Amino acid sequence: DAYLSAADLTHAYLYDADLPNANLTDADLPAAYLYGANLTDADLTNANLINANLTNANLYGATLTGATLTGVTWSNTTCPNGNVNVGTTPCA
Repeated sequence: DAYLSAADLTHAYLYDADLPNANLTDADLPAAYLYGANLTDADLTNANLINANLTNANLYGATLTGATLTGVTWSNTTCPNGNVNVGTTPCA
């Protein structure tokens, strides 16, 4: 389990990162490249994900409460509820 609460990960390259159960509360992830990242059950409460790329990412069970999701790239993303996003509509 990674503890990255309030971490500044601006422009981080996290391709295929394995971060299940990560604590990313209040983390700064603008423009982060999270393509294929495993974020199952991660806590992204109040995280800044502006312009992040979540293509093929797995967010199953993740918490997105209060997260800033403006400009996020969604494509084939597994949403927290288990639905797979096949378009550009954000995960709810």
